[in-house]
Amino acid sequence: MIKKVKLITGEIFKDKRGNLKFINQFNLGEIKRFYQVENSNTKIIRAFHGHFKEAKFVWVVSGSILLCTVFLDHKKNPSKSGKVERFILKADNPQIVYIPPSFANGFRALETDTKVIFFSTSTLEESKKDDFRFPANYWGEEVWQSD
Repeated sequence: MIKKVKLITGEIFKDKRGNLKFINQFNLGEIKRFYQVENSNTKIIRAFHGHFKEAKFVWVVSGSILLCTVFLDHKKNPSKSGKVERFILKADNPQIVYIPPSFANGFRALETDTKVIFFSTSTLEESKKDDFRFPANYWGEEVWQSD
């Protein structure tokens, strides 16, 4: 059975002291590590990167991104006709995207100074043994257009 990519929505609380962003439905119980990524410009595409055992969670803490995910039906030669799901994630609208095992993902920053945090269910050593990479245009150039 294929698990689906899931969007977990958060909220922002504002008062005279400032803003509080939170995603209370995000359970950190499975997380083994996290890392932050900042692209040097908005033309860079980090894609596609997949795992068959590891799950990832993606949260934009500043700026915005176009995140693409696609199911991997094969480790080395996945179907090029796989449906790519696209998400626009923005820091001012707190959301986390859950990417289950057997999916590849990638992103492009839509603004300068965008910061993205990835949470992983695998250690770095486990992740390196479960690492599958494909060119950014493997599922088409058009998936990276931000409309």
